[in-house]
Amino acid sequence: MKERQLGNNGFRISEVGLGCWQLGGDWGHKINKKQARKILDEAVNNGINFFDTADVYGDGRSEELIGEFIKESNTTIKVATKFGRSAHVFPNNYSEQALRQSVDTSRKRLNKDCIDLLQLHCIPIEELKKGEIFDWLRTLKKEGKIVHFGASVESVEQGLVCLEQEGLQSLQVIYNIFRQKLSHELLPNAYKKGVGIIVRLPLASGLLSGKFTKETQFHKSDHRNFNQDGKAFNVGETFAGVPFKIGVKLSDELKAFCPENLSMAAMSLRWILDHKEVTTVIPGASSTKQVIENSKASDLPSLSLQLMNELEEFYHNNIHSNIRGIY
Repeated sequence: MKERQLGNNGFRISEVGLGCWQLGGDWGHKINKKQARKILDEAVNNGINFFDTADVYGDGRSEELIGEFIKESNTTIKVATKFGRSAHVFPNNYSEQALRQSVDTSRKRLNKDCIDLLQLHCIPIEELKKGEIFDWLRTLKKEGKIVHFGASVESVEQGLVCLEQEGLQSLQVIYNIFRQKLSHELLPNAYKKGVGIIVRLPLASGLLSGKFTKETQFHKSDHRNFNQDGKAFNVGETFAGVPFKIGVKLSDELKAFCPENLSMAAMSLRWILDHKEVTTVIPGASSTKQVIENSKASDLPSLSLQLMNELEEFYHNNIHSNIRGIY
């Protein structure tokens, strides 16, 4: 597993991390504690040393599982968590006190005196523009409660607003073959400013695994069922904002681009890592098999320039017009 540095003066982390939303168990088929431990163990065994979670994943369950793992395994890993989507603060009730309380609770759950990376969790752009919340984050950093701070964003505009803030270590973004708009403004600007890029939803909620059909059904509590049209939160967080049946069709067409002996998922993860602006990609995993397969992307050879150009052309001609939601 190769490593990259998270922004200027940041820590080094594995090119492939682990997204831990699913460990919270508040969507889809719940992952029990034993399964979660196997997934976390397998991640570390495959060189993954960066876990991404949030205070709202399972109302803290994801953080607690990671905290228990840290305590029992005595493993040195970097953990990023988030603040900003709890019902008592979102969308317009942010305060320094609420932030402090969340950070203290997360520190306790994670068994960490100091949080490695605290990210704002897709908070409204109006709050980002005010700037006060970044002052609070800088204070927490000075107090030694967090090492670095960053922001998880939903659009290029939000990302550009955050990039104006002194001390911003990273941006977490939705970026994949289905969602390439970020390539031409946000990522170059972040790179120029020395801000790391963490990529979530690299497989577009599984569409880019190439395993779904138009008849595929999802558990009633799975966001891929109830949020297909953005009824619960930003539609971009589900299937990258592409209508499911159209996404399946496009995914099937993309299979023709896969190099020999490379799966759709592997090509999709490698595509992301072949952008120098990206620090790490954080696919989720509901099994140890998925952890193993995802981790291999770091050691794959880079895709050819011809293939990269073809995938960009396919995006512009076939995908872009189908994307819904802020972007």
